[in-house]
Amino acid sequence: MSSRDEPPLIPDQRRELLLKHLRREGVLSVQQITQLFGVSHMTVRRDIADLESQGLVFSVPGGVRLANRLRSEPSFDDKSLVEQPQKQAMAAEAAAMVRDGMTVYLDAGTTLLAMAPHLAERTDVTVVTNDFGAVSALFAARHLTVIHVGGQVEPDNHSSVGRLAAATIRQLAFDIAFVSTSSWDLVRGVTTPSAPKVEVKQAAMAAAQRSVLVAGSAKYGTFGMYRIASLDAFDTIVADAMLTEAAAQGIRACGTDLRLVSARTGD
Repeated sequence: MSSRDEPPLIPDQRRELLLKHLRREGVLSVQQITQLFGVSHMTVRRDIADLESQGLVFSVPGGVRLANRLRSEPSFDDKSLVEQPQKQAMAAEAAAMVRDGMTVYLDAGTTLLAMAPHLAERTDVTVVTNDFGAVSALFAARHLTVIHVGGQVEPDNHSSVGRLAAATIRQLAFDIAFVSTSSWDLVRGVTTPSAPKVEVKQAAMAAAQRSVLVAGSAKYGTFGMYRIASLDAFDTIVADAMLTEAAAQGIRACGTDLRLVSARTGD
């Protein structure tokens, strides 16, 4: 630990040293950091906010951590059980971007699946998707055109992935591509631990006039091995309001339209 008799560090020195300690420890509490540097809680929180706005660290209750590596994605069944109010709010916000007559791509995922009832209220919309659940949810919407892209079936996520799916997508053109992710942050962008998903998501973004990332705050600050795109590659990002203000400032500084939505607490 630093000696109290040593000259005080300037903010940049202190933050660089904080990063060094985090690389070794992974996570530190605010109390630990105040003792480490002999500074106030307010100073520590300013340091954390500055580093978080750069995407270098991520706030946790009572402390701060480095990004966590995601080694495998949770299954569809596991994802469907968590954060339902936030997912419904994000889905409604994303679906509000869709106008009658549009062609949209709907990536696989439980949040984007929640867009299906909203899309069913539109007229003359074409929905292209790799999500089997989305196709099923839109069976009764005879006034819509629904296209599944085919490809390699991924049972755990109820979707199709790989080169064949991407090849189909490249033959199409979308007004908006709605993309999901299991991991995202400011430094690495959108990532995944699943290589077969990369080509599909990138193909959808390349085929679209606008790309929209729909991702919950709980997934922010995690990263997978394979990079899909930087955050500034998206025209809009829809996330829930639990994303910290420092993280939101960093994302908006990239020029991306960030929309934070609050979950409904009741009627």
